[in-house]
Amino acid sequence: MNERIIQLIEEKKFPLLKEELIEMMAVDIAEVFDSLDKKKSIILFRLLSKDQAADVFAYLSSQQRKAIVEAIHETKLNEILDELYFDDMIDFLEEIPANVVKRILVSSTEEERKLINQFLNYPENSAGSLMTIEYVDLKKEMTVRDALNHIKKTGVDKETIYTCYVLNEKRKLEGIVSLRKLVLLDDDLLIADIMNEDFIFTTTLDDQEEVASLVKKYDLITLPVVDTENRLVGIITIDDIVDVIDQENTEDFQKMAAMEPNDEEYLLTSVFSLARKRFFWLMILMVSATVTQAIIQGYEEVLSSVTILAAFIPMLMDTAGNAGSQSSTLVIRGMALGEIELVDYLKVLWKELRVSMVVGLSLGSINLLRMMIFGNEFNVAFTVSITLAFTIVMAKVVGGTLPIGAKKLKLDPAIMAGPMITTIVDAMALVVYFRIATALLGL
Repeated sequence: MNERIIQLIEEKKFPLLKEELIEMMAVDIAEVFDSLDKKKSIILFRLLSKDQAADVFAYLSSQQRKAIVEAIHETKLNEILDELYFDDMIDFLEEIPANVVKRILVSSTEEERKLINQFLNYPENSAGSLMTIEYVDLKKEMTVRDALNHIKKTGVDKETIYTCYVLNEKRKLEGIVSLRKLVLLDDDLLIADIMNEDFIFTTTLDDQEEVASLVKKYDLITLPVVDTENRLVGIITIDDIVDVIDQENTEDFQKMAAMEPNDEEYLLTSVFSLARKRFFWLMILMVSATVTQAIIQGYEEVLSSVTILAAFIPMLMDTAGNAGSQSSTLVIRGMALGEIELVDYLKVLWKELRVSMVVGLSLGSINLLRMMIFGNEFNVAFTVSITLAFTIVMAKVVGGTLPIGAKKLKLDPAIMAGPMITTIVDAMALVVYFRIATALLGL
């Protein structure tokens, strides 16, 4: 399909292209922009109808949006923004330069300007910055018939109508009622009698990760957002939560790989920006290798006495790092999913201790057999193998408990992943290795 659209643009068969675009989904059209240069992107966007342009615009990347904003007239931009849902418009305004935001605010009504400024002032990654104001509100004095008529009149401009919110005269949230219930129940029943007063909500300053956890835990498709006085100020819909989960997962993966988080797409990020975000942690990890260097230098006499011991250092360090990374990854993921809490510290410790003993003894036995087959002396083979078992136990216990410790200190557990755990357990593995070698080999 992408090739077909590119061909029609190059051949300037715009009437035919417009007909084909009408039959396409907005998300599919947005994917086409990834294959187009700036000039073709502008041409394609101008061929879209106003309604279709707004839908496609919501799916475009921030770089693509900026290119289009720079190329289209302000009037056309305002028309697109008018068609966007409020939360999508706020997301867009957060991405574009301040001078463009000012132009948009100038052409907005006083009420719109007040709302936009309010949303832009909410902390980044908070519930307030995620929410939309396009929801259906009802009064508890309404009948089911009144509520359905109200939805028919106002629902067309709302982001969702599946859940309606019952407010009092001070706009305090008193209950919720689903559209399904309204359709199925008797028309003369009062909303006050059918609304659910036991509902889940969040506040404007709650972190988006906590919001996503609530939605996941209670299987919600929308979540009401209230202020400090329990007044409803907006709702968060499931599509925004999916974006949050994607963003948080990406951020965790980047931290686990010892990189600074980056919101931009990989291919659209400059080389220097990528290098800058990787440099700091690589430098820290490189400098921390001074510890392992000092440990090896401190046991030079041991290595000079039994030089074969040096040949097994990489294997011991790699296995220890891999074992620690396995445990830390599982625990970090469990904490992200809410399966592991701070109070589970001893449970995690006990489980990792038992797992590590099984794995350590198994790998130690296999390594002893391997070294004997390859003609190593029993004393050396036993020293390396018992060290391997000990380091695996140590690495898995450290890897499983450090992320929980980081969470306790209000740090992101993701930083206690692969590279960081490897650096820590490498040093510990060397100390254990040389101590065991000194004791067993009489050095």
